[in-house]
Amino acid sequence: MISLNDYLFSGNTVLKILHQYSNDLRNSAKETHNSIDLAHSNFLIQIIELLEHNDFLTSQSQRIKEFYKYMTREYPFLAFTFKGRIKSLIRAEEKFNGYILEFVYNYYKKNGVFPSEAEIKSTLNFRDLIAYRIVISMPACHIKKGEERSEVERKYLYEIANVMPEFLEERGFTPEISRHKDGGHCDLLKDAVQPYYHDSVATPRSSGYQSLHITMYDNLARCYTEVQLRTKDMDDFAEIGDANHFGYEKTQETRRSKHDQIPSGECVYFDDAYERLTKLQELELSKLDVNMFKAINNQLINDGCGLFRGRQILPFEHLSRFQNDLID
Repeated sequence: MISLNDYLFSGNTVLKILHQYSNDLRNSAKETHNSIDLAHSNFLIQIIELLEHNDFLTSQSQRIKEFYKYMTREYPFLAFTFKGRIKSLIRAEEKFNGYILEFVYNYYKKNGVFPSEAEIKSTLNFRDLIAYRIVISMPACHIKKGEERSEVERKYLYEIANVMPEFLEERGFTPEISRHKDGGHCDLLKDAVQPYYHDSVATPRSSGYQSLHITMYDNLARCYTEVQLRTKDMDDFAEIGDANHFGYEKTQETRRSKHDQIPSGECVYFDDAYERLTKLQELELSKLDVNMFKAINNQLINDGCGLFRGRQILPFEHLSRFQNDLID
């Protein structure tokens, strides 16, 4: 079985690794008549296209930037950042195989048989290879006496979420109905936009993760992009706090449990996905040999190539007016 790990010690760039991995996976899939590996190869080609032919990102990021300008006018007192990224190779590989693992497991537990190749492929629809994140913060000097900072930030987060779909729709984006039907929505989110959002603020995940997610189809670039809305506390918790560590540990534990409940050797797609995920989780980043990637250990990573961290698109930062004022 071919896995991404086979290519991470060659000294090549991420783009070169993508080409080699995709080609080898495609050739192997043809020999073994494995349509899931063929879909996997096509998935990697999508990432290659984003990295090689990214002129459209200039147009897309400029239209996203217009919403940034809107926020600077409407919310001069808020501090906020806009960031965009193309999903990293390791994260994309984890997600592709994770989808297979999850779908096959749930299907088998429900039906007592394994899904067909066509049924597995129908779930492999990824709409967040490009994602933008808006993180807001209310400086203490703007918090009135008796107000809770988290509640004030939450109010503005939903206010921004209510405006954004129509704003971007006027600039060539179409909001997509959320595929997440679990959980509810906060009353601060208007009825007209609720179907578009996955609201993990109103209903946090088991890890404590909170965020608003919306998927937009860019009609000019002809691709999907995801926009995430968070407060700074939510972002810190997700990126460097307990949600990040808890989610990682819990995911490994859950995957091992699911693997133990599925008969080994009965579904090659499940077995391959599990093995690829296990290999990725066992990687010692400091031992990888990828051009432009260096890691002393799993915590200290200098990644300029989009291997472990996403390739950055759009870094904008707005500092609140008067945010350094003294509080009486």
